Amino acid sequence: MTNKSIQYKKALIEAMEEYHGIVSDACKSVGISRGTYYKYLNDDSEFKQAIDEIEGVVLDYVESELFKKIKSGDTGCIIFYLKTKGKKRGYIERAELTGADGKDLNTRITIELIDSPDQVKKEDASSQESL
Repeated sequence: MTNKSIQYKKALIEAMEEYHGIVSDACKSVGISRGTYYKYLNDDSEFKQAIDEIEGVVLDYVESELFKKIKSGDTGCIIFYLKTKGKKRGYIERAELTGADGKDLNTRITIELIDSPDQVKKEDASSQESL
């Protein structure tokens, strides 16, 4: 590991703290690309551990702010929390597809494997003729 990469990693860790885990802003402030950041993240377990810790602190902070909103009666935050954390208790949204008469629609998706691109062109041409 070069001296320069060690300096960049230290600066990135500080920048990630300052910018609350927002990678683009941290990279911009240090003067490196996001690609370099992700290379450091994938190749250096100590760097990754430091970044994971920062992300955990940021998540804790955001959760505490969410709970402040919930305590103040913010209906949107209450619903959001129940949709994400209350699924086992039935607080989920599901899309139901029904026909004009209100009966369930049975939809099927058929995937056909083809042997060659020429077959696709022939099928496309024949389907256009029937329109």
